[in-house]
Formats: sequence, structure tokens, C-alpha cells
Amino acid sequence: MKIGYPCVNAAMDCSSSTTFRLASYSDERVATAVADNVACLRRMLEWNVAHGLLFFRIGSSIVPFGSHPVNTFPWQTHFAAEFRAIGDYIKANNLRVSFHPDQFVVLNSPSADIVQRSIQELVYQGSMLDLMGLDGTAKLQIHVGGLYGDRELAISRFAQVYATLPVAVQARLVVENDDRLFSLRDCLEVHELTGVPILFDNFHHECLNHGEPMPEALRLAAGTWDPVADGVPMMDYSSQALGERKGKHTDDLVDDLFAAFLDNLHGLDFDIMLEIKNKEASALRAVAQLRGRGLSPAAPNVPSPPLTLPADPNAPAKAKRPKQAAKT
Repeated sequence: MKIGYPCVNAAMDCSSSTTFRLASYSDERVATAVADNVACLRRMLEWNVAHGLLFFRIGSSIVPFGSHPVNTFPWQTHFAAEFRAIGDYIKANNLRVSFHPDQFVVLNSPSADIVQRSIQELVYQGSMLDLMGLDGTAKLQIHVGGLYGDRELAISRFAQVYATLPVAVQARLVVENDDRLFSLRDCLEVHELTGVPILFDNFHHECLNHGEPMPEALRLAAGTWDPVADGVPMMDYSSQALGERKGKHTDDLVDDLFAAFLDNLHGLDFDIMLEIKNKEASALRAVAQLRGRGLSPAAPNVPSPPLTLPADPNAPAKAKRPKQAAKT
């Protein structure tokens, strides 16, 4: 069982998602940004390995405008060696990685243009995993999409578009149950139509379900994964932020709630992605709980003091990272 967190590590002085505005596009800026992003990604993976955090969601903007027609830079060939080196490091250290494409990826949209751009984005992100030499256990995580007034038609349209995807994308795709529109039951229907595994989100299931107890929901989701082609089932974990609107993720791991959740596994193996704001800090506490239950290997030898940077109210403010430009 592996614990992970998405995209950003607050203990690092770099970002793997440095980008720029579309209006200032140039091949030179793409080359510089990709070089910086890949270098930072390697540092984050090394940090994670040193701390026994072996599941990581890579940010979608490794290549700025990677699926946009404006990007004509041959980054796949220019950075082939760098991506291969990242993949070799991932495999050598038993890491698992994934992508979670942005919300504009909607395969069941009635708009042919949105569907086409969604497919292009999945091809782009999947191609990075291909360049790393990773097999189908490295996944692309999406939601079913929009409801558009007809649940069954929306699910059917997803299945129809899925059938047109490149085989390499089909092999990596997983669908996540959400908190408002498509429940675990709906995702099971998608799985029946397409064979796509379900990436289970415990918090979304708490928000939207059909009465399935958590142990049963976990069992149903896990049963959609092929142990060879898909690997250990992935899931997202979070809990409700106290005093906030329903569906708002907590900023920090609630240790007692996480312990209670682990009691629901009943021997099931999951790789768990924490959807929690303080990311690596919570992940370190979560993996400690797994070790205490014998569900994760013993802590690795890490530098002393640990690489984790403690919160210091007197420390100078960190420089803001560049904002990601909107894809247009």
C-alpha cells in the first residue's frame, strides 16, 4: 500500500508546473519551462522516495500548452532522454505516478469541439507516461463528465467516445466517482460498458451514494481493476472540512478519521492519494499510520533533521510561484 499527494511539495523551492501566458508563447519559452519542470519533478520524486511516499500525481503543465495547437515545439524528441530518465527512476524506486487532467476534459460533452480538445489533452498527458516507459498501471484520472439533463444518455455518450480513443489512452484511463453528479453506482455502469476501472473517492462517496457501506463500496471499486493490466487499485482520500460547505476538503489529515477509514479496508490493497491541502505533511502522518498497521514498509533512512520544512511564523514569506496560464 502506497501513500501519495498531488502535484506540489511545499518543502521544495521549485515548481514542476511553471508556465506562461499563451500570448507570450515561443518555442524557446517552452524549452526552458520543460527543462525546469522536469528537473523539479525529479527533485520532488527523490524527496518522496527519501520519505517513503511512493505515490505521486504529476502536474498537468509539465509541458506548457502541451495539447494546444500553438505548441509546435518537438518536445517529445527534444526531451526524450529526460523523460526516459524520470521513468527509469520511477521504476527503480517502486514509485507509482498518475495524472489528473483538468476539469475541461469532458468526454461526454455534447460539443464535438470540447470532446476533441479533451481527447487531445489525454493523448498529451498519456504520451508523457509513454515517454517515461511506464506501463498501464500509471493512470489518467478523469470524471464521467456532465449530466446534461439525461444521466443514461450522458453515460452512453461517454462509452461511445471512449471507444474512439487511442488504445494507449484507453489502457490508462480511470474514472472517479464525484460528489454531485455521478456516483459509484453510475461509475459501475460506465465500467460495465467500457471496462474502465473506477478510482474510488471515499469523500465523494460520503457526499453522494446509494446507501453502500464504505467497506462494500471499496470492494466494488477494487473489483473493477485488473491486477496485471491496471495494478493495485488507486483511490483518493479526504474528509469534510469542519464548518465549511458540504464537499469542502479538509486542510489537514484528521488522524482519527483516517484510522477509522483504514478499518474499512478488510484486507484490500489500495494506493491512496491524499486530496488534502497540506499534502506532503499529511502524507507523512498517513504513511506512519500504515507502517503501524504493517501495511507499508518501514521508514527509510532519511537525513537528520528531516527534509520536511517546519512551519515558522517568523520566516520570510516565500515568493509566489508563477500562475498557470489558462488554456484557451
